Amino acid sequence: MSILNEHDCLVETSQGVSQQTAKMQPSPAVEHGDACGDNVEKPPPYLPQPEDDYPPKPECSMEPLGPWATGSVTCSTKGGITGLRPVTDRYSITRYGPSEWRAHNWNTFQQSDEKIYDAQVTASHAKQCVDQTYTAADKTQLETTEHLKTRANVVYRWKTELEHAIAANVEEIELLEAERRRVQRSLSILIIPTSIANEFLQLRSFRLESDLVRDNVEEQLTKEIALCSEIRNLFNRTYEQIETQMIELKTVKARMENDWSDKAHTYNIESLCTNLSNDSPLLLWKAGATRFPVDQSTPTSYDDFTRETLAVSENARQKSINLRSTLNEIYINSIKDLRDQATCVDIALAENVKLTQDCLQQLEKELLRCLRELASTEKLIEELRDSTKGLNNAMKLAQTRLDNRLNRQNIESCRDAAQFALIEEVKSLGEQTSAILTELKRTEESQANLVKTRGTLEHEIMIKRKTIYIDKERGQVLRSFFPSTTELSGFQ
Repeated sequence: MSILNEHDCLVETSQGVSQQTAKMQPSPAVEHGDACGDNVEKPPPYLPQPEDDYPPKPECSMEPLGPWATGSVTCSTKGGITGLRPVTDRYSITRYGPSEWRAHNWNTFQQSDEKIYDAQVTASHAKQCVDQTYTAADKTQLETTEHLKTRANVVYRWKTELEHAIAANVEEIELLEAERRRVQRSLSILIIPTSIANEFLQLRSFRLESDLVRDNVEEQLTKEIALCSEIRNLFNRTYEQIETQMIELKTVKARMENDWSDKAHTYNIESLCTNLSNDSPLLLWKAGATRFPVDQSTPTSYDDFTRETLAVSENARQKSINLRSTLNEIYINSIKDLRDQATCVDIALAENVKLTQDCLQQLEKELLRCLRELASTEKLIEELRDSTKGLNNAMKLAQTRLDNRLNRQNIESCRDAAQFALIEEVKSLGEQTSAILTELKRTEESQANLVKTRGTLEHEIMIKRKTIYIDKERGQVLRSFFPSTTELSGFQ
């Protein structure tokens, strides 16, 4: 609109100038000589003549009646000035005189000269206006193109940053996914030590009688089960955190991808607009293209939105990195605790096996000593029994002698020294037999106790062998399947 107004002003100005110039300058068709000179070139006869300045009196007047005029006389103002009265006949209408005709020609040439000059001025101004307009349009177009290039560079810069952020986000998602699978494998591997500890405790419940005690091995196994449960709960919480962080990363990734898609589309549009020129074949009239959409953003809000998206992405990525580092610390501490507890269980088991083996050896030695003592006792019992048999003959002899001496008659039945000696002998033999029988009874009781002790020792040996079988043959073999540090770490 400003260019059109400027053009109209120039046209109006040029018309005014041309009219003033035309009034001041003579017509190019009329060439006036020097008025004071002798040789004055007369103007062409079809232009006003010097004598036309004052109307001359005509030599003869054309009457309205005659063979040349068959019409009526009309009067006009011009007729009064020229001294002619228009005559109308059947051939023509005479309204003007020759001076008027020449003045009319002069006016026609003058007007033509003015219009041509005005047209030339207008054409000059129009060309100048067109040149200025084209120059201004080209300058404005170059400035707009530079703005488009700058905007395209801004969009490309943000698009590139989003590409880098998306790549970093995808890499972090892959790393976190690997950690998630690692935690899953660790949770499945944690079933093994728990099963081993529970099965070992169940095996140890089959120990017999006196060995069915809550020893250090059982306490360490109970601690191991509790530790496995705590680590499993910790891994489950960590797994839930990983799932939540994975959702956040994927949400941020989708947001950045949508923003990147918009920026890629915008960059293509900006590149297309930048590469368009006045000679492009796809230029069309677009009515209403200058409108401002209601939901259109500003450069500040545009940059703030993209910065916020990148900041949210970086924040989520940092949280994921911190979670992975925390997970590594959890793995290091948990696996160390688990392996330390497994070592404590193995040490306690080895000590218990060694202690049980030592006790078994002592029991076997004690059994052997008991068997030897039992054999000695049995031999002693036989000897004591033989001893009582030997005293029986001596008792029989003394009693027979006393009985035979009772057959003495009258005065010969005398309480002599032999009588007292035999009685004393019978008494002594009876006391000695009673003492031997008492010792025999004690020996037999000792034999019974030894037999009972032998049974007890054999039973204890059997218990210890059962315990050693459970702890060593079954327990240590079962503990050999305890997962390694690599397996507990979730690596295969």
